[in-house]
Amino acid sequence: MSSVSLNDEQLRREAETRAFVDHELQQRFAPEDDALRNSLLRAQGAGVPAGQVSPLQGKLLQVLALTCGARRILEIGSMAGYSGIWLARALPAGGKLISLEVNDKHAELARANLAEAGLAERAEVRVGSALELLPALVSEAPFDLIFIDADKRNNPQYLEWALKLSRHGSLIVADNIVRNGQAFQASPPDESAAGAAAYNRMILEHPQLVSVAFPHDDVNNGIDGFSISVVQSKDA
Repeated sequence: MSSVSLNDEQLRREAETRAFVDHELQQRFAPEDDALRNSLLRAQGAGVPAGQVSPLQGKLLQVLALTCGARRILEIGSMAGYSGIWLARALPAGGKLISLEVNDKHAELARANLAEAGLAERAEVRVGSALELLPALVSEAPFDLIFIDADKRNNPQYLEWALKLSRHGSLIVADNIVRNGQAFQASPPDESAAGAAAYNRMILEHPQLVSVAFPHDDVNNGIDGFSISVVQSKDA
């Protein structure tokens, strides 16, 4: 057997092992119920582009919300409401998720999916450009957790608003900050990668943020990543 064949066989086994591990982790730690599964089926049927978080990412969002005792959560980018279901399920009685979505069809679908999950009373989807909607949220701040998962070119502006709308101890989470390594190139090849790159620089350099990031597989971008930042006081 040639060295090329040996390498191919090794890569195949590694891929199979990774798929097995991913499956077992999801089934054990983030099993989906009917509401979550149906939200994905509706999204697919409505032609919503693939891009929802994975079950394990959704469960991570839920755990993070519980960890910081979130009562108010802001989501920038609803899509079909899959991540919103995970987030809203972490809220206590009287808690509130506000999710911003620019696409009318996606917003309508997100509302329907959140309602099926029994979360209509604690989750609100607002339609419009996030940069136009965010200033109105100042009176409803602070938010305990802010999840950024919208157009990546505006990530730096979303981070600036997240800081204005947060408190000491708030969590700011962002998806798609790797983009298959494009965000780390000296000259990012497109606006999305450039926005992710700028976001990464900002969370690393900002004196009020303590941040970490880790990779994950993404259906659109190959290898991508999540970042998690904790907001500190200005004098921290």
